[in-house]
Amino acid sequence: MTTSGAPTEPTEFRDAVQSLHAATVRSEIEVGSIRPPQRLAPYSYALGVEVRPPDDTDPNQVPTDSAGSSFGRLVLLYDPDGQDAWNGTFRLVAFIQAEVEAALAADPLLPQVAWSWLAEALGVPADETESTPPFGSDEPVVRALGGTVTATTSVRYGDIAGPPQSHQLELRASWTATGADLSVHLEAFCEVLASVAGLPPAGVSSLGAV
Repeated sequence: MTTSGAPTEPTEFRDAVQSLHAATVRSEIEVGSIRPPQRLAPYSYALGVEVRPPDDTDPNQVPTDSAGSSFGRLVLLYDPDGQDAWNGTFRLVAFIQAEVEAALAADPLLPQVAWSWLAEALGVPADETESTPPFGSDEPVVRALGGTVTATTSVRYGDIAGPPQSHQLELRASWTATGADLSVHLEAFCEVLASVAGLPPAGVSSLGAV
């Protein structure tokens, strides 16, 4: 694994990383570079994404491990030779964890709904694993989409700080991205995080250059 920006990195990978920073996201969401996982691919890059708490006064601070109630990670993997399981050279690995309200946690369809948010944001039809090719293109933007959604309830007993009950939703997914412009993938990821966090409609702001 190399650190993004090194001159030894392939141009295709560096362009893909730059395209992530061309994405636009909601003003309530913070995005920043974090240490990527090791040995998953020859080249990797990772972003930490977090819904900013209302009382947060430092917009430039993006922790690698969030203490907030809704956060996630998006990891870009690149193998110039491709991998059979990927069906491509770029693979995105996503993780989202969020606290949800009791009423939502009680819905037995919550995992299906959360997965539909991701699939819809990526343009993947229901029960499919790849997106519909955009107009004027012969290939999908997303291939080999897969993952899991887990809904849990924690109950605290005795001398343990925190609410008596808490409910969490955890989404893990990965998919192959075609082309080097990955801004739409980060925007889709942030859209899902906003939905899971229950954010109301709001404006957007640019991430800016790397």
